[in-house]
Amino acid sequence: MFGEENKSILMEDSQNQGCHRHCSDHPEGTAWFEFHMELPSETEPFQLDQAVCSHGFFMMAPNHWDPLSKTLTRPLLLHNPSSSSSSLLVSLFQRPQSLAVRVHAVHFISPQQQRHIKAQITRMLRLSEAEEKAVREFRSVHADHPNRSFGGRVFRSPTLFEDMVKCILLCNCQWPRTLSMAQALCELQSELQNGLPCAVAGSGNPKVGAEGFVPKTPASKENRRKKAPTKGVLLQKKLELELEMEVDGNLQMDHMFASSSDTTLLPTDNGDSEVLRSDDSCCQFPNEGEYFDHTGNFPSPIELANLSESFLAKRCKLGYRAGYILELARGIVEGKIQLEQLEELSKDVSLSCYKQLGDQLKPIKGFGPFTRANVLMCLGYYHVIPWDSETVRHLKQVHSKITTSKTIERDLEEIYGKYEPYQFLAFWSEIWDFYETRFGKINEMHSSDYKRITASNMRSTRKATKKRKRPSQKCQC
Repeated sequence: MFGEENKSILMEDSQNQGCHRHCSDHPEGTAWFEFHMELPSETEPFQLDQAVCSHGFFMMAPNHWDPLSKTLTRPLLLHNPSSSSSSLLVSLFQRPQSLAVRVHAVHFISPQQQRHIKAQITRMLRLSEAEEKAVREFRSVHADHPNRSFGGRVFRSPTLFEDMVKCILLCNCQWPRTLSMAQALCELQSELQNGLPCAVAGSGNPKVGAEGFVPKTPASKENRRKKAPTKGVLLQKKLELELEMEVDGNLQMDHMFASSSDTTLLPTDNGDSEVLRSDDSCCQFPNEGEYFDHTGNFPSPIELANLSESFLAKRCKLGYRAGYILELARGIVEGKIQLEQLEELSKDVSLSCYKQLGDQLKPIKGFGPFTRANVLMCLGYYHVIPWDSETVRHLKQVHSKITTSKTIERDLEEIYGKYEPYQFLAFWSEIWDFYETRFGKINEMHSSDYKRITASNMRSTRKATKKRKRPSQKCQC
């Protein structure tokens, strides 16, 4: 397949737990760097598809799940978002004894950048010791109702800010619109990174900026991609410069790179060694230029804080949510909202800390009971079930409960109280099982089908003898 000089060599770095490869005849900008993460040691084997495809957040941009190769791809930050918004496209796929992390479009990344990427992956997949403990305990109390598709891990975002914004996007709208708003925010981030004009908070006429930013006749994705500049070469030079400043000159990094367009990395049968194959289509990764340059990462607080509300609302079709998102972003940038403090406090999963966190979130505009409960679930508190019209529907269809906003908390406690403190996980296991019964295996679903998961498609197929309007049960977002 390759000449002797082009054969790949496997090298293990015990300190960084990295695996790096080299293929000398590769096109410029198609390199990748790969390292490994240890899988959690638990009774049941860790399954990446089960950990990822466990909550609607995995369907929201910039996440991209490939059901054929069982690979999660999305941009991840290289540094703390408060200091830089530099990000690279990263793909996660499972090996027999580890999680492979492939960073696209670079020959290498520094140990510090590896650690930052690992921390984001640990957060997304809930791989911390505290989350591992919660998974084990939930499986124990829920042993009578096992769900092979839901193992107790609820997928979340690499940052708390992204979780909080996405919780806002869940409020008072159907799922297809939630998906489109998240997609628009990531497209906006790409445009901001590429230096396109934008309406800032202090501009005299934000309407002009918005109209200049959004074409009246949208170009096709293909045309927009062709016009977008390629970041691979510039980003590589930037990383090399950062590495020179960050790493001591005596530190030798053995690194290898390979063409992601011509080759794929697959385990052998025994799992002890690995080979490169170019003729296998089951593990193809997304084209870096097509995916990353067009979609972008999820915007950071710094990137959003200076935008005008009218521009953001129009560009991303956020409606009233634009004001909530901007107030959150500006509060973080100005230091009024301390996300690191919230995450540190959440390490103590106690009722007192839950109340304390809730009290800190409550003054933030847009964070009503439903949104707060979702954010706190993302932080690892599972004893409260966020409820909305979907919860009402589920209780009616699955438990034959005709519930109202006045009785729903009592009804939820009656059904799920026995799983304390993991009531939400028990409820979510039922919800996920219901979705898969109705729509098929979610981890095998193509992304174009995500918008099918709507309330109208979940109604009972039985014909009602008499139609009767019932008052809607809207959540108090």
